[in-house]
Amino acid sequence: MSAHDDGPLQTQATGETVLRYHVCWKHRDLDGVMALYHPDIQYNDFFQNRVLGLSELREYVRSSMPRDPDEALEHSDRIRLDGNTAFIQYCVTLRGGEGLVSFRSSEAITVRDGLIWRVNEYASLVHEQAPSKSAASSRPAVSRLGLSPRQLSFMAEDLQQYFERQQPYLDPELDLQRVAKECGYSRNQISYLLNQVLGQSFYRYVNQARLRHLLAALDTTAPPLRIDELAFAAGFNSLSAFYNCFRQHTGLSPKAYAKQISLRARAQDSH
Repeated sequence: MSAHDDGPLQTQATGETVLRYHVCWKHRDLDGVMALYHPDIQYNDFFQNRVLGLSELREYVRSSMPRDPDEALEHSDRIRLDGNTAFIQYCVTLRGGEGLVSFRSSEAITVRDGLIWRVNEYASLVHEQAPSKSAASSRPAVSRLGLSPRQLSFMAEDLQQYFERQQPYLDPELDLQRVAKECGYSRNQISYLLNQVLGQSFYRYVNQARLRHLLAALDTTAPPLRIDELAFAAGFNSLSAFYNCFRQHTGLSPKAYAKQISLRARAQDSH
């Protein structure tokens, strides 16, 4: 069957092959996915600026597959078919940035002889609420660390869960090397995720976690509120850093915020 045959039968056969491919991905069937690749497959990942052949694809696919059986990508359009090529668009949303951060991805999958012969994958980073810096500076053209958008989303999830469960930010001496090691990634990978993808420095990310911890503690602390003590307990090792972080997040000084809490408490007591 010619790769350029674009009749109805070819379109139908393309749709059936791509649907099997999609189902294998959904069910984390690595062998099933690999069996659908043509021996001469070329997988063009333009986000990483690399071309993979059949011998390189198994590890790439394994590390990009869904982690949970019920995990699903958010498809932003139905699969479109044109002869021997299918077009798929989807979105991967990352938590942990300033505003909502998403990868918008699209794939053009070309089928030959009932197998996937070419894949062209494109991805771009989108900040739904752009940081104050320019969009160009917050949008990496390619990833130079061998990480696909799916792998970066896994890393962001691992980082957030590590912070939520282990609360490493309570240690005032916490550093990037330790976070990377305990999350199972390299220092450069975590640094790239934070700076180039989530749009913030390591210390800003850590201090925001400390501040969330402190604000939660304020809700359960009886007056009088000793916010400086709570700041040190949350891992801040500098009051100036704490005051700056607090004001940026709440728009108030710690003293003014504590006064508001006290006024609310008295108003509730009076009722």
